[in-house]
Amino acid sequence: MASMMATTGAYLRSQYWRPRRENYGKAGFSRRFLLCQQQQKQHDPTKPTAQIARREIILRSSELAVVGAIFNLRRPARPRLNGIGRSSTYIVIIHCSGKKPDYLGVGKKQQQLALCPATNNCISTSENVSDSAHYAPPWNYNGGRPQAVSRQVAMDELVQVIKTTKPDKYSARIVEQNSDYVHAEYASPILGLVDDVEFWFPPGSKSTVEYRSASRLGDFDFYANRKRIKALRQELEKKGWTSENHF
Repeated sequence: MASMMATTGAYLRSQYWRPRRENYGKAGFSRRFLLCQQQQKQHDPTKPTAQIARREIILRSSELAVVGAIFNLRRPARPRLNGIGRSSTYIVIIHCSGKKPDYLGVGKKQQQLALCPATNNCISTSENVSDSAHYAPPWNYNGGRPQAVSRQVAMDELVQVIKTTKPDKYSARIVEQNSDYVHAEYASPILGLVDDVEFWFPPGSKSTVEYRSASRLGDFDFYANRKRIKALRQELEKKGWTSENHF
């Protein structure tokens, strides 16, 4: 999942509005937080944005962990003005997906998936095993079977698990697939933040599957990418897949 307090794209802006004169005495200043990331498309003003009252926020996933921390901070008391009641807080959530990286896919010079950036929101089997923050072990789709299956059978199993498994309620959409490569976009359920997850079946006789899972935005993902890969692996293990090492 993409981190929401990054210096590269995320912003949180607080605004105050006075209530209409006819509403004096009914409500106070409304404080609205605009939370978003760099957007790939301009927000459509014709589509209503979701407003969630402060007490109605349910921290169901790590996506809202930072937001929860912000709103649990003690706010300084604001004086009552002209009989106006106390202020209320709302979050205005705007759908944000981020821009698709141009370096996804299998490298032409080096036959491998891309390495991770320095941020802690990516894991990849292409990383050095000594890099505990970014390295993840590859899979073997015949490692736990009494009888080996073909690459095509393994590919079908992988695609089926991607479509039916929703770690942290992220929804998956396969945007590219060929005989040895799958690229899926995982969108978060509330903000629409997108993570790119790739799987590659390297050429050769080995039944190895490499992968990479990374958030498009932010600096930290609250281990969402690792949890996603673990959830997918656990479902694939039921079909006879194994991992070189668990994490």
